[in-house]
Amino acid sequence: MSQTEMELSGPGVAQRSRTVKKKLWGGLRQQWKLLGLFEIDQQHEFYGLTCMMKEGLSAAVQNTIDNPLPDELSDTDYKMEVTQIHKDFRMETFAGPVFASLRRSLGMTEKEYQHSLSSSGCYLQFISNSKSKADFFLTNDKRFFLKTQNKREVQFLLSNLRIYMEHLERYPHSLLVKFLGVHRIKIPHQRKKYFIVMQSVFYPDDRICARYDIKGCELSRWTEPAPEGSQVIVVLKDLNFEGQFITLDQQRAWLVRQVEIDTAFLQQLNVLDYSLLLAHQPLHQDERHQSLSFATLIMRTKKSVNAGSSPTHEGTPTVPGVVPEEDSTLLVSETDTGGLTECHIMEMHGASGREDAASHHGESSRFGADSAELREFQAQNRRLLPNFKNPLHVIDGPEHRYFVGIIDIFTVYGFKKKLEHLWKRLRYPGQSFSTVSPPAYCLRLCQWVQDHAK
Repeated sequence: MSQTEMELSGPGVAQRSRTVKKKLWGGLRQQWKLLGLFEIDQQHEFYGLTCMMKEGLSAAVQNTIDNPLPDELSDTDYKMEVTQIHKDFRMETFAGPVFASLRRSLGMTEKEYQHSLSSSGCYLQFISNSKSKADFFLTNDKRFFLKTQNKREVQFLLSNLRIYMEHLERYPHSLLVKFLGVHRIKIPHQRKKYFIVMQSVFYPDDRICARYDIKGCELSRWTEPAPEGSQVIVVLKDLNFEGQFITLDQQRAWLVRQVEIDTAFLQQLNVLDYSLLLAHQPLHQDERHQSLSFATLIMRTKKSVNAGSSPTHEGTPTVPGVVPEEDSTLLVSETDTGGLTECHIMEMHGASGREDAASHHGESSRFGADSAELREFQAQNRRLLPNFKNPLHVIDGPEHRYFVGIIDIFTVYGFKKKLEHLWKRLRYPGQSFSTVSPPAYCLRLCQWVQDHAK
């Protein structure tokens, strides 16, 4: 029945038709909430939007491919806005060169990024138990998250983009989620939609057993687990993790310190309510307690960092990616390699290894031979990264592989949050809840990691 026919039949018929459709759609959404993750096919409400996103993102990345990045980022690059006009919509890309530079520093080519975002496979929608009103999409290969954001959150990210990039430059193994693009899509007669593209912390997710969203508090931090044997994806919370540990052995100290560094940065931004995402999967038998051959060590160490590089320059990437052959003798600490030191590397690699190591020391000397800054750099940026597709967010323990990342960094502790904090103190005396001051939030999450890592 057409709209005109319904109107001719009377308002009652039209109203009943709308009610039936609403109930059917409500039933579908209820089923989807139980599934967690599902394909956005042609019957889905977001099919048209995600098709436009794909087309717009493909064109935006092509623009980067066609216009090579500058040797050094400028103020103009951080403020750049590029609008591309398509048949049914417009797509705006913010600070394109900056995010392209970050993608490159992650060892990601623009072609592979473009392929993931615009492949023929449908996007996936993830319906979480988050209170956020945002919509969450995943690329078909589950490598990248797309999340709708409000204008205030996007402005907050863009206004702090430079110091975010500086933090990743200083700590290229940071656990902060990697933002890869910020866009706005304008469809005629609809409100503009802002969205961001992020690297998925849980990639690849083939054998992940459990996923957790940790805030370090207790109030409303329990989620009913999925039935045993179910394929339902449920993100669990703090109370679900009680009695368990992140068992890392030698890499525990690295994780604890990196969480302290990243949360201190977020405290400077005056934000709270961020989450530590955590997942785990059992290691295969042949991955457990493996003895590292020298060839394997060099391959994995090459994924570490070069002290003299910067993600904002054309040179060597500072985080996993292509590292020149001459950097293959990067310092590796005893804790990372089970006793393999710089001396062992040089002995096995011969005279050229000594020369390369000496060159590396020359580069590092700008920190000062015994400076606290140099020791900090070595401690945080010499982690032996796993030979894995998502090495920055992956830490291997003796028995399990852990996926770790810090997400949702847009909630500023302003007047509204301060009022919410006061109200919760009265409403829930003696209980720990999410809305506390940024210093308290930072300290509490660090303490949670201290208590649950061994």
